[in-house]
This record gives sequence, structure tokens and C-alpha cells, in this order.
Amino acid sequence: MRIVAQRVARAQVSVEDQVTGRIDSGLLLFVGIHQDDTEADSAWLADKVPKLRLFEDDTGRMARNVDEAGGGLLVISQFTLFGSIRKGTRPSFHLAAPPERAIPLYETFLRQLRTTFAGPVEAGVFGAMMRIDALNDGPVTLILDSRER
Repeated sequence: MRIVAQRVARAQVSVEDQVTGRIDSGLLLFVGIHQDDTEADSAWLADKVPKLRLFEDDTGRMARNVDEAGGGLLVISQFTLFGSIRKGTRPSFHLAAPPERAIPLYETFLRQLRTTFAGPVEAGVFGAMMRIDALNDGPVTLILDSRER
């Protein structure tokens, strides 16, 4: 699994003009699922993300995690994180898990996050055309990949 994590002052996701998830400060997580990913990949990331020290303490150092900062998590499925442009300019998504494999792992990841993180965990709708409105804070952006643990 691959996650692009962005620290945000606020973020929300809408599907067909209906807000499906909203957080104030916290982390916006774009989640891509590789065709070979398993629940172990999901569990590793669900444990790792809430512990990331991406929020400033009183001295200005990034020393606090999202829970200590009083933030939330907004999770967006994004198969394009496994897009490849090795052959030309039109991306190929052959490495992304097909929906019948990705949906259960995405739902497992959300359940695992809700177990490991005490704050709010909001989400988009898997496979839907979504509009994401975010105010990046920093900016602070990290890429996490369960294959690089």
C-alpha cells in the first residue's frame, strides 16, 4: 500500500455535492492499493500513520503526532498512486489492485485505523469521483509505502 500523507489545517471530500468526510486540522491520506497487498500491509500502515510526528510542539519542532495535536484523519482511495508512465505519457494502472481486491483492503485499513487512532477517521467513497478541498499546513507531505518498511 502506498499513502501520500499531507498535514492540513482543514480538509473535506464531497461526492455529487454531498460531503462524505470532513476534518479540521489533521492528516489527509491518499491511499493506493497494490495488486499484491495484504492485510499485513494495511495493518503496518494503520499502526504507523497515527504515530507520525508531523505536528509542531511548543518549540516549533515536529514532535507531536496527530492525536497529540488534536487532529483527525481523512482517508481517500486513490488507485492512481500506482500509475506508471514508463511507456509513453498515458498512465498505466496495471499495478493497482482491481476493485474486488482493493475494496476489502481499503475497508480493512479504515477499520484498523479506527482501532489504532482515538480521533475522528473520515473517508471518501471508494471508486467515486470525489472533490477534495484541503488547506495544506506547512506544507508537510510524506509518502509511505508498505513495501519499504
